[in-house]
Amino acid sequence: MADRLAEVEARIESVHQLSSVIGAVRAIAAARLREAKARLPGIQTYARTIGEAIAQALALVPQAPVNAAKGGNRKSIVLAIGAEQGFVGNFNGRLLDALTPLTRSSRTPSCELLLVGSHVASAASERVLTVNWSAPMATHAQEIAGLANRIADALFDRIANGEVSEVLLVHAATDAQQPESPVQVRPLLPFDFSRFAPLSKAQPPIIQLPPERLLAQLADEYVFAEICEALVLSFAAENEARMQAMVAARENVARRSDELAARARLMRQEQITEEVIELASGGASLR
Repeated sequence: MADRLAEVEARIESVHQLSSVIGAVRAIAAARLREAKARLPGIQTYARTIGEAIAQALALVPQAPVNAAKGGNRKSIVLAIGAEQGFVGNFNGRLLDALTPLTRSSRTPSCELLLVGSHVASAASERVLTVNWSAPMATHAQEIAGLANRIADALFDRIANGEVSEVLLVHAATDAQQPESPVQVRPLLPFDFSRFAPLSKAQPPIIQLPPERLLAQLADEYVFAEICEALVLSFAAENEARMQAMVAARENVARRSDELAARARLMRQEQITEEVIELASGGASLR
């Protein structure tokens, strides 16, 4: 009985240690979520500034470009952003559920999948999805700008070949109204200039480039801003999912700890009862 009680008490100690680890992981995820939310307004302001510049540049050309993507209807690209690390519940599963039909669409003869996040890449391989390019997801908010540059380089290298007709961006974003972060799918290219109404000013802006070339460069810069925003939103959603997973894990650990504690109390009572019976039996034999 004593050996069994010691084993249960050791398991209780292990559960307490696990609870401490869960608390630490949750605290780290909460801190990273705050980092992401703090950076998001700056990125959105940057995107709005580029959008205003596009609106002014549109007023300088006789007709807005149909799109800024090069090439014909030959290939599409799906750029998906998932989790870098684990303990995120079904975060990656929902992302893959959303992107899988896109990669198998018949709108174009072929589709390339550009995937960000080591953990989601492992999940994609389990689903036998072909990943044409991948990169680790940022684990700190300050890494996002560098990662966005890597993604933009990989994306525009493919567009420069003149074979890409469409780019879709797939990522999760936090939503206080929903228990799980919804997955967003939005077109990145061809660039939709109709989002920006031409903005004429009494004093036209002084430019050093032909208006058409300026528009093309501003469109590329706006795409970069959209990639940055998607990375921050996904980073926030990943850490929110991790926090939720840790809350559920903590509840399970607390329940298991209570079960083990109750079992230990019962075993102590049984042990005391056995000792009392032995003492009583020993006293009776002495008489």
